[in-house]
Amino acid sequence: MFLVEDLERMRGLMTDLFGSLGGFRVVATAGTEAEAGLWLQDNAGQWDLAVVDLVLEQGAGMNVIRNCRNDPSGGRIVVFSSYASPGVRQHCIELGADAVFEKSDTAGFIAWCDALASRENSGP
Repeated sequence: MFLVEDLERMRGLMTDLFGSLGGFRVVATAGTEAEAGLWLQDNAGQWDLAVVDLVLEQGAGMNVIRNCRNDPSGGRIVVFSSYASPGVRQHCIELGADAVFEKSDTAGFIAWCDALASRENSGP
């Protein structure tokens, strides 16, 4: 998993969360749009899931979604943000996000990720 989140504390919490869910391993994190873009450029196809916050320390998660979608061997993209209004949600989906969750809907986000891990680990 590639985690794009500007708050260091939140990155730590999410890394712990995904470690406890099983089926996930954080391969890289980024706190800015530029860091995310460089990592994606240097690691094409090296991620199965990108978790993207929309408001970053520098830049915007919307552009990270675009960069993720430009990786033809990349994985799924899920937005987890405090700014996921219905209009923003629709725009993220149009950009290529597979799912969008408001940070207040942590249970829905976890359920989506857990279902994804179950599908990915169920075999052929």
